Amino acid sequence: MRVYLGSDHAGYELKVHLANYLAKHDHEVVDVGPHVFDPDDDYPAFCLNTGARVVADEGSLGVVIGGSGNGEQIAANKIDGVRAALAWSLETAQLAREHNDANIVAIGARQHTLDEATAIVEVFLSTPFSGNERHARRITQVAAYEQSRELPPLP
Repeated sequence: MRVYLGSDHAGYELKVHLANYLAKHDHEVVDVGPHVFDPDDDYPAFCLNTGARVVADEGSLGVVIGGSGNGEQIAANKIDGVRAALAWSLETAQLAREHNDANIVAIGARQHTLDEATAIVEVFLSTPFSGNERHARRITQVAAYEQSRELPPLP
């Protein structure tokens, strides 16, 4: 599977670790950046570009990494077609894929050890979307809004 990785300075060490780890575990890794550590870099460019690449590459997934993962998730979600989920546990990573068909996982590098973060990413990448009708229906509703920008009527 192709996996796109993007981070900022706070996520740089984890991104480098994941790039090496995932490549050794039969994933095609695309490092969106940063490619050198810069303590003053900003996450939006890396996360927006990661999101755009995931959307353009059907079947791929992405990982965005920062200190908390919050800003990175927000930025990635600005790209139409991205469903980025902040995962802080194995269960949230699994549910993001099973219920939301998330195509990007956001991780807070300052919130987890390398081993914990790696396990969260492994679960995310290995869990398929359930295909459950109610989950698919909800994803379709969000996608329809992305296309029309018209709010759905309240029930």
